Amino acid sequence: MIRQLPLIPTIIVVAAAGVMVWLGVWQLGRAEEKAELIARYETALAEAEEIAWPSPDTYEASLFRRSRVDCVQVRGIDSVSGKSDRGQSGWAHIARCDHNGAGVADVAIGWSRDPNPPEWSGGSVTGIVAPYGETVKLVASEGLAGLRPLARPNPNDLPNNHLAYAGQWFFFALTALAIYGFALRSRLAKRD
Repeated sequence: MIRQLPLIPTIIVVAAAGVMVWLGVWQLGRAEEKAELIARYETALAEAEEIAWPSPDTYEASLFRRSRVDCVQVRGIDSVSGKSDRGQSGWAHIARCDHNGAGVADVAIGWSRDPNPPEWSGGSVTGIVAPYGETVKLVASEGLAGLRPLARPNPNDLPNNHLAYAGQWFFFALTALAIYGFALRSRLAKRD
């Protein structure tokens, strides 16, 4: 029977299945790494010590830590979807601030049902550093400019889909081998 197997297609299918299994194992490792990262962020969230506003090279280490921004000038306020501290859906208002001579900082000043940005002229804001695209933002501890407080940043909101991805890769490998097995069986049955 082994002599009857087509060599090149068999090598290709087995190699492809091997790569898929390797990708599944890699995703399992990534799931563990992400779980450790989330645990580290939960520890940071529990710390009371306030850190200086981070620079781009320290964003990762500053996530979910307490910090302060001295907003000396508001460049503009964007409204994006967000949740209040009560879990209500609505608008998070994020001010882009000149930060006390230390560059620009994004500050989530509060939540409302109204998408129109509120009037806010800046000031000193304390809160928690949270992810914001490729950068970070400060989520104010209290609602400012007459807004409700936003939901507190939660490390468990970070996506950790790696276990599902691993399962998909293992399923793809098994499917490829099963389909190839059925095709071989059909081909060998036609020969006999």
